[in-house]
Amino acid sequence: MKIFRTGFLLIALSMLLVWVGGRYGGPNGMTLALVFAVLINGFAYFFSDKIALMSNGAQPVTREQMPRLYAVMERLAGKANLPMPKLYVIPQAAPNAFATGRNPSHASVAVTQGLMQLMDDEELEGVIAHELSHVRNYDILTSSIAATVAGAITWIACMGSWFGGSRDDERGGGISGLLMLIAAPIAAMLIQLGISRQREYAADETGARMVGHPYGLIRALEKLGAYNKRIPMDVPPATSALFIVKPLSAGGVFTGLFSTHPPLEERIAALRSMTTSR
Repeated sequence: MKIFRTGFLLIALSMLLVWVGGRYGGPNGMTLALVFAVLINGFAYFFSDKIALMSNGAQPVTREQMPRLYAVMERLAGKANLPMPKLYVIPQAAPNAFATGRNPSHASVAVTQGLMQLMDDEELEGVIAHELSHVRNYDILTSSIAATVAGAITWIACMGSWFGGSRDDERGGGISGLLMLIAAPIAAMLIQLGISRQREYAADETGARMVGHPYGLIRALEKLGAYNKRIPMDVPPATSALFIVKPLSAGGVFTGLFSTHPPLEERIAALRSMTTSR
């Protein structure tokens, strides 16, 4: 059901892109919108992982440097029948982690130094299983597509408003163009957030099943929520959605409605419900 909802939201986002393109440029505008989205998606598909790792200061680590991390990753990757991803450490005190890469063969997982210091083995296993679930479910690719299509909608709405909108709507064109400029990007963002939230719930559930129980992930999320409320992370806003919990940063407003992550309390409640339904 969660996969179906994600697919529905992606279709809705694509339809919004085509509609905005048609609104400002007719059939040619629709074509231009699709071509623009495909080009940006192609760039995101091949380079988003490198950009995410570099912009967060992630550093590759060897087995000798992080034997505990490698042991957990190898055990879970073997259990999930996935290739061993590349491992990175982010030199920050706040506990957090993210996965990136266009497919399981090109996946990377980055954890912060704070996460390695704070989590016991069972909690670390829960976090790593969550990230491997993103890899197995191709969530990074889905998120990249959603982000670039949403960006294309915003760009087309801005450009269309700048150049005066379509010629079919001479009367009231200024007002409708202004409404489009405001409404289209907000609609795109809300759909994108819906996709991101569904992926987090799915990764929690899949990760818990990968380990065999949700207890380690539940305790890890509780710790992550507590510590990330107190310790800010220096991360680019564009990559904050990748992390297992949203990093604390200055200037956060409307965190409930416009958050890429579901509330931690709801994620933990969903995991607890797995124990009662067994």
